[in-house]
Amino acid sequence: MKNIRNFCIIAHIDHGKSTLADRLLEFTHTISERDMQAQVLDDMDLEREKGITIKSHAIQINYTLIAIGGKGEEYVLNLIDTPGHVDFSYEVSRALAACEGALLLVDASQGIQAQTISNLYLAIDNDLEIIPVINKIDMDGAMIPEVTDQIVELTGCKPEDILLASGKSGIGIEEILAAIIDRIPAPTGNIDAPLQALIFDSVYNSFRGIIVYYRVFNGTLKKGDKIKFSHTGLEYGADEVGILKLGMEPKNEVRAGDVGYIITGIKNAKEVKVGDTITTTVNPSLESIKGFEDVKPMVFAGIFPVNTDEFEELRDCMDKLQLNDASLTFELETSQALGFGFRCGFLGMLHMEIIQERLEREFNQTVITTVPNVSFIAYTTRDEKIMVNNPTQMPDPSRIERIEEPFIKAQIITTSDYIGNIMTLCINKRGMLTHQSYLTPTRVEITFEMPLTEIVFDFYDRLKSLTRGYASFDYHPIGWRESDIVKMDILLNGEKVDALSALIHRSRSQEFGRKLCEKLKELVPRQQFQIAIQAAIGAKVVARENISAMRKDVTAKCYGGDISRKRKLLEKQKEGKKRMKQIGNVEVPQEAFLAVLKLDD
Repeated sequence: MKNIRNFCIIAHIDHGKSTLADRLLEFTHTISERDMQAQVLDDMDLEREKGITIKSHAIQINYTLIAIGGKGEEYVLNLIDTPGHVDFSYEVSRALAACEGALLLVDASQGIQAQTISNLYLAIDNDLEIIPVINKIDMDGAMIPEVTDQIVELTGCKPEDILLASGKSGIGIEEILAAIIDRIPAPTGNIDAPLQALIFDSVYNSFRGIIVYYRVFNGTLKKGDKIKFSHTGLEYGADEVGILKLGMEPKNEVRAGDVGYIITGIKNAKEVKVGDTITTTVNPSLESIKGFEDVKPMVFAGIFPVNTDEFEELRDCMDKLQLNDASLTFELETSQALGFGFRCGFLGMLHMEIIQERLEREFNQTVITTVPNVSFIAYTTRDEKIMVNNPTQMPDPSRIERIEEPFIKAQIITTSDYIGNIMTLCINKRGMLTHQSYLTPTRVEITFEMPLTEIVFDFYDRLKSLTRGYASFDYHPIGWRESDIVKMDILLNGEKVDALSALIHRSRSQEFGRKLCEKLKELVPRQQFQIAIQAAIGAKVVARENISAMRKDVTAKCYGGDISRKRKLLEKQKEGKKRMKQIGNVEVPQEAFLAVLKLDD
């Protein structure tokens, strides 16, 4: 066990994490030249295109460290790759819990960013040994002395402890491997104790079922053992166990300190929970590994098929997608305007975007997504607590005592030129400034507390455009607070369009309602009768637009003569339009639902 090292790489998006992993695998000949490709651990097309890691991977590296004048010693290094984005921070925390050390990667041309800091705090919480690495040192804009000062100030390490490297050209790879062996402690654990293994990831294989990735803390897991998951209490047989190279390598046993996989023939992704503990049924471990929690969706949206007859097909696709991604939750929903669909829960906006994209790419499904919203807690006058994930679940206003909404702590790191723009944006989004500190004379970290609802819409895009891409943003939830949230309905000719209803703060409702009515006026086609578009809170209308009727000129044949003949024809037309308005219904085009998402453009 003394020759095993478990480590991960933590960094902000696009600081070269996957490229550095490629060089480590190439240098140690873990992957043959024929199998080598850029971002080899990111095996999804989406990951390669967006340049982000969505699903974490683990791989075992064998490396012989040759001491000066002595013979080489064999080491086993387990690299547990982590996704970089804030939406997947729970998966990151479980992957970190499976390691003893971490490479903290900072881009030499960009310096420390928001996610670098939040991932570093996660690693420190898990008592990991941190090895700071400055990456991309061969770039023209590399600011090595400045970035060194930033890291020293942030981590409190000595400047000589910081390694310089380039993932692209392979500079400093040998030094990194030596530092991993020298600085990261070997795993501690007892091979003879009862089995205790932490699940940090799972993947779905259409032939073998769910494959579970874990790190063994104590004991030994043998092929054929009867195993049990502590939190779900479910029992299975270990059909195959082994270690993770680029593919899977079966072994007869996996021991304390190792990282491996297990196949038990599970077909339901919900049975495997990241953070759960695996133990044996014969000699079970009485304690679970700490830190387990159920992943809770933060953002909700309705997903509907474009053609209502494709609903069954969409249901199959959602089931298949859930096998790959256990953090996606969905339930049936019906809408008068859009027909049958699903109410889906996502970890965040990026997660929602990825699910939409995967539905289109992997399953050829074109879907309509309704306005994303977060969940609120409504307390009624009878002391009931209702979780509201959807505007239709909102209780009657007369029964509500108070409503609470989720708040987040947002960390923004930017250059000092853009502080004013960011302040204006955040205060308009009901944010409260809690902290501001200068990391260097030109870079500043600003911390806000703000409602999650406000960042769900278009916050990230507007932050990027206001700062010309020079701001990095990271957030984490801090709990629930009382708020004045109202349900706003859109009425067409007095009838509610349920798919356009929204839960919104009272102070923003009038402006939002007015914009929405104006947008719908452009998009709803004109009819033979006048259409009234209204935004209403309860019985109170806060905004209104009229779409005038297409009018046939019925007086064209009256040339000359008495005015009363014209009036008679116009009155007759008016009666007809009145009748038409009572029985006519208004079709809402699909662009209208998409336009709601782009209101602030």
